[in-house]
Amino acid sequence: MQAARGASLTSDPSTSQAPATRRRRLITLFATVAVLGYLADLVTKTLAVQHLQPGHEVPLVGRVLTLYIARNPGAAFSTGTSYTLGLTVIATVAAVAVVWTARRLGSAGWALGLGFLLAGILGNLTDRIFREPGVARGHVVDFLRLPHWPIFNVADICINIAAALIILQALRGVGVNGGRHGSGGSDTEATRS
Repeated sequence: MQAARGASLTSDPSTSQAPATRRRRLITLFATVAVLGYLADLVTKTLAVQHLQPGHEVPLVGRVLTLYIARNPGAAFSTGTSYTLGLTVIATVAAVAVVWTARRLGSAGWALGLGFLLAGILGNLTDRIFREPGVARGHVVDFLRLPHWPIFNVADICINIAAALIILQALRGVGVNGGRHGSGGSDTEATRS
């Protein structure tokens, strides 16, 4: 039997579809985590704005975790409060970069990490675009407070989960495409991570 031009005699259609099916599943995982994290952030911020009064603390888990609404014009830990427009631009570029990178997904760890990262970026970016005092200068709504820790929100939690997952993948030597780094070869060895 003669193979078609450029096709291998030993090629199996089921094995050639496996990487595409896996990639679709990973992109679905990425998108699901991103959408759920983003919606959780939007809903909790909406509830915080509607039900919390500035200057009043509401115990959630005793004195360990309380609800306390604050508006943050800056970045993490209220740094860069006079650079809200710049932070908006940086967040927009970061969101595009995450989506662009997700096209190469080959690892469940990276799919989760990038999904959480996109959820966090979009959650806080939405505040910067749509909240007072104006477009691209809006203040991020923070409402969760731990003792001796800056006030934060669900988007911040998503970003921290993403950072932990991405660091874990990097320490394991797993690239975005699922290949292993540092094994003496290229980044093409498939993994099931």
